[in-house]
Amino acid sequence: MRPDHSLDARYFDDVFTGDDDPWSLASSPYEAAKFDATIAAIDDRRYRSALEIGCAHGVLTARLAPLCDTLTSIDISLRAVELARSRCAALSNVRITRCNFPAESPEGAFDLVVLSEVVYYWDDADIERAAAAIHASATPDCRIILVHWTGDTDYPQTGDAAVTKLRDRLGGVAVERAERKDAYRLDLWSLR
Repeated sequence: MRPDHSLDARYFDDVFTGDDDPWSLASSPYEAAKFDATIAAIDDRRYRSALEIGCAHGVLTARLAPLCDTLTSIDISLRAVELARSRCAALSNVRITRCNFPAESPEGAFDLVVLSEVVYYWDDADIERAAAAIHASATPDCRIILVHWTGDTDYPQTGDAAVTKLRDRLGGVAVERAERKDAYRLDLWSLR
């Protein structure tokens, strides 16, 4: 049965307890290919200020950094933030902080928002809050990239439901890309 509430910091701290790479983000060929597809979808331009929501231990963060003048990466788990900071210590344009998004939101105006494997952890109310927070911090030329597993989950949302609900609550997004792979979907939107 799906939980009817967003997964909290305790859930993610437990996931990282005793395993610094709980989803094999640093070692899985599947994850590497997914990160390649993510970067390929957005590497047609340079971003002044990007926001990565749910950076985990910073594997994608390190791949995003060369595309951005500044990159703010956040995660709800303190352990994940510590690991990401260690991984990205040499990247002077990256700032990694603990943040309980969407209840909290980092300061800034962002022309890229990255949501990789995160929206399905939120309940409907938090998806609504996330849409409002993204709108409040988005520059007029903001792009939003989402990558989500499409298999069964025991999270509040499926990948497909999460992406659809966020798109509907954002309203007025132009779909630049909508791709389905064997196990995940990749969506790239721009705000209108």
